[in-house]
Amino acid sequence: MAGHTGIVAAATAGVDRSLLLGGIERAFYGCRMDFSIPADIQALLDECDAFIDDVIKPIEDEDDNIRFFDHRREDSRTDWDRDGLPNAEWEALLRRMRVEADNAGLLRYHLPERFGGRDGSNLAMAIVREHLARKGLGLHNDLQNESSIIGNFPTVLMMEQYGSDEQQAEWIPKMLAGEARIGFGLTEPLHGSDATWMETTAVRDGDEWVINGEKYWNTGLHHATHDYIFARTSGNPGEGHGITNFIVPVDTPGFAVEEFMWTFNMPTDHAHVRLTDVRVPHSAILGEEGRGLQTAQLFVHENRIRQAASSVGAGLHCIDMAVEHVNNRTVFGKPLAQNQAIQFPLAELYTEAEMIRALIWKTAWQMDQGIDHLEITDRVAMCNYRANRFCCNAADQAMQACGGYGYGRKYPFEHIYRHHRRYRITEGTEEIQIRKVAGKLFGISGRAKTG
Repeated sequence: MAGHTGIVAAATAGVDRSLLLGGIERAFYGCRMDFSIPADIQALLDECDAFIDDVIKPIEDEDDNIRFFDHRREDSRTDWDRDGLPNAEWEALLRRMRVEADNAGLLRYHLPERFGGRDGSNLAMAIVREHLARKGLGLHNDLQNESSIIGNFPTVLMMEQYGSDEQQAEWIPKMLAGEARIGFGLTEPLHGSDATWMETTAVRDGDEWVINGEKYWNTGLHHATHDYIFARTSGNPGEGHGITNFIVPVDTPGFAVEEFMWTFNMPTDHAHVRLTDVRVPHSAILGEEGRGLQTAQLFVHENRIRQAASSVGAGLHCIDMAVEHVNNRTVFGKPLAQNQAIQFPLAELYTEAEMIRALIWKTAWQMDQGIDHLEITDRVAMCNYRANRFCCNAADQAMQACGGYGYGRKYPFEHIYRHHRRYRITEGTEEIQIRKVAGKLFGISGRAKTG
């Protein structure tokens, strides 16, 4: 018992002990550490697998729909005649998948019950995201735009947590029905990872605000009806307080998409937006005036933890395929897998995946206990940057282990690498996330305060 008590003390240091009276602590003090997948989450995984086999796979087999998920034919996804935007037929197929998943009661799993969800936990989302990504490419879980039979709704969650009752009643049904699609405009041409030096401004004029500025990497603008635009409304450059989040209709006069920026992994839906004297009513503010970075923090936390889980799953998919290949490949009269030069790099990556998964599950569980996002922001950062780096390394090493077959397009390694490589930059570069971890480790509070 003493050993288990010591483990609990170490593992939960700095956490409010009143939050630990649930299953994990009971498991420790019952002299049993149970890291098995909870029964309800395992039931969800089984439900997903059955739905994929019964509904999704037959849709993939129709009319050569598999071309959109064949890593050798990803030109099918890209409309080169429309500035490299997503192919409309591909996006229509993704919408069909979401409708089927919604009808099956899966799509909204993570959302509150009052919005048609199941109040799904962050832990469950982490487990299911890894599970689906490890299955490989397909309509069930498209890596390109995070479209999945278990939906990821960070913009909806922002509205659910920070929107007024009136805003929630107006927006959330429209967002879930696809009638309102809201982009995320935080990054700027001259200021990427540090949003506190934002140059986009909003000035109040009676009951309206006038917004001027530019946004870069404004995702989803090719089909968005509205955009979350973050603008400084008070305070000084470098201060987190004083930035406000506005819900801006994209057809507002003065709102212009300058270009869609081509990327390492096409198609693109990342816009350069210019705002010139854009007017919105005061009621367009999401959350509190001057505290918009709180809403952005929720967005990136929700995305980062699930991106991390998907990266673990995708990386393990690469390892699984490489292991199968080298087990069946004969060189110099013996299986390629007998060579330690092949075994050891993959074994080390497999070990790393186990450690990263444990951190992801723990962090997701902490989020479920209601621990403030800012208290565990360093843990979310750890999960994200290590998982995304792992996935890229796993894809690269799988390519090396498979030799010419890996370099060719027999396997999806290069597609997975190119997709997950962006996660080492988007929503906070890994250097910024390591800086966040270091700040917590050394007790150095960040320059910017969100309130």
